[in-house]
Amino acid sequence: MNFTTENFLLIGSLLLFISLIAGKTSFRLGVPTLIFFLFVGMLAGTSFSGLVVFNDAITAQFIGVVALNFILFAGGFETNWFSIKPILWHGVTLSTLGVVLTALFAGLITWLVTDFSITESFLIGSIISSTDAAAVFSILRSKNLALKGNLRPILELESGSNDPMAYLLTIIFLGLATGPALSFWEVVKLFLSQLIIGVGMGVGFGYASKYIINNIKLEYEGLYPVLSITLMLLTFSITDFIGGNGFLAVYLSAILLGNSHIMHKKTILKMFDGLAWLMQIILFITLGLLVNAAEIIPHIGNGLLIAFGLMFIARPLSVFISLSPYRMKNRERWYIAWVGLRGAVPIVLATYPLIAGMAKAQEIFNIVFFITITSVLIQGTSLIRVAKWLRVLLPQRVKQITPVDVMLRENISTEMVEVDIPDDSCVIGKRIVDLNFPEKSLIVLIQRNDRYISPTGSTVIEPNDKLIIVAEDKTSLRESFSCLSLDANTYQR
Repeated sequence: MNFTTENFLLIGSLLLFISLIAGKTSFRLGVPTLIFFLFVGMLAGTSFSGLVVFNDAITAQFIGVVALNFILFAGGFETNWFSIKPILWHGVTLSTLGVVLTALFAGLITWLVTDFSITESFLIGSIISSTDAAAVFSILRSKNLALKGNLRPILELESGSNDPMAYLLTIIFLGLATGPALSFWEVVKLFLSQLIIGVGMGVGFGYASKYIINNIKLEYEGLYPVLSITLMLLTFSITDFIGGNGFLAVYLSAILLGNSHIMHKKTILKMFDGLAWLMQIILFITLGLLVNAAEIIPHIGNGLLIAFGLMFIARPLSVFISLSPYRMKNRERWYIAWVGLRGAVPIVLATYPLIAGMAKAQEIFNIVFFITITSVLIQGTSLIRVAKWLRVLLPQRVKQITPVDVMLRENISTEMVEVDIPDDSCVIGKRIVDLNFPEKSLIVLIQRNDRYISPTGSTVIEPNDKLIIVAEDKTSLRESFSCLSLDANTYQR
């Protein structure tokens, strides 16, 4: 087929539409949607129909990097700091020590069951060592799992923050396999620069982005999501340019922004929520196009051995060792071990040996692709059953409602009050965005003299204003009253 612009748009839109329909069907069947996105790409590519011939690892890697920026930013933006604060060190330990142990154990298993050298085996172990954010975020949220204790924030924090360690290990073992060995101090320097610069730039860009969004005065609300995307890409690219880990910086800056009061936050949140899904679809379709099913078949035996070794030996061992300093029930540790989903990140990392021209690069890519499919099919489809079996699943009726859940709802059950602002109120002269207003409450209208104002984050409170506030429940209303430092008598039902 001659690929004109029109043909490209036609095929692209058809693949997206098929993926969405397949995803809807797969959700009803209990199969993770990500698998269907991969299969749509494989069906359209050289594996089956040959409609699209795509074998450009560099382009696939570029698409993967851009898509992962959006996925990580959306995940970080929706993360509630108060939910991850109690388990911060659990997540940090899993995303550092846990990844290293998983890579070592998986590498040893690969070396024992295949003819790869020890260096090549540890390279494969490094590539598949991290829990994938795209897989964890999409599956946990699409299935709407209500888990006991702090399980869900631990899983989401780990998956969002463990990519830097997997990336670092992949670069180290790729260098050992293709070129002169790195010295111990070179490895330490690489690790520290990736981590320290990534954290510093993430926090710095988070505060800078908050200031810019709240103080730049754009004429149209629709430009604020565009500004957010620009700041996200600047965070990644500048951090990467100076030697830090851009993915870590993007994730941390998103957490800071998501837990701050910023202009048009709901608009930005909804936009990134949709874009994250779009990027997941594009990423998995692209990776499906890149693979050739005929080349995977000879590696199914080794792929199954490594996948089962990863799921039942390497991942559980790394989780139990990493979490041994913390007080947790064993069934919670087992569930964390089971939600070690592999997804887009391992496949994207598997393109690095291809680009480096490594002798066994294609074989490594095919094995990693098969391991990813096996992980998502087996672990992704059994999350609810395993949660029930381990007794870590909560009934939906007692699931905690987060601020993000409230903001993404179209129809919210609310209570409404009117608040009169006295002349001596401490909120006079402040912008709404500076009030530290609770997420579960919203000022929907301001009566000022004889006119009504539809407020934005930049609206300044004036004496004798009457604020019309809606909130999800009475607790949120009390939070709002406390935030405004007003006497309860000023409220009218």
